[in-house]
Amino acid sequence: MKSFEELDVYSKSFDFTVEIFKLTNKSSINKNIINQLERASLSISNNIAEGFELQSNRQFIKFLYISKGSCGECRNLLSVAYKLNQIDKKKYEGLKSNAIEISKQLANFIKYLKKSEIQ
Repeated sequence: MKSFEELDVYSKSFDFTVEIFKLTNKSSINKNIINQLERASLSISNNIAEGFELQSNRQFIKFLYISKGSCGECRNLLSVAYKLNQIDKKKYEGLKSNAIEISKQLANFIKYLKKSEIQ
């Protein structure tokens, strides 16, 4: 693999960020939630990219864990916005489902890298 853009989990996290920004651009979500949600969603793909570029499995794994944490943060923020009736159920469930899928992919990728002999 030559670039982080080739990683499926990166592509999914990038698309997730775009969806979050589309949501926050045209919504009545609390400004504090919007700010944190945008930052957390960006953190997912940013940390995948940054970790990949370090060219060390140990460092990459560290950044993938940060991405996974940011994914959980997004799910929490989406839940808060949903409970405050600031996003509809369909949008909430779709984004939450995407975040869970990305988190699972990150966990599986971390397991794979941990088993890899390349350090």
